[in-house]
Amino acid sequence: QMKMFLTRIGFGSTAVVTGDITQIDLPKHTESGLRQVIDVLNNGQDIGFTFFSSSDVVRHPLVQRIISAYEKYEQSKSKNE
Repeated sequence: QMKMFLTRIGFGSTAVVTGDITQIDLPKHTESGLRQVIDVLNNGQDIGFTFFSSSDVVRHPLVQRIISAYEKYEQSKSKNE
């Protein structure tokens, strides 16, 4: 789906894709189009990516701590697999 969308950009167009790879809910071993496009196009000319961290959260301060806790959990989970 992501490739289909991105290959239809016309002259003078701008495409913006937003998403959060930490909130992908696909079945296990199913590749995310968002994760794939980052891998494929991250070093592409005229293509930019902006990545945010928990320090960029502008919501309630508790949200920043929740995001940090989930990041820590995912890191420890990855080490145990």
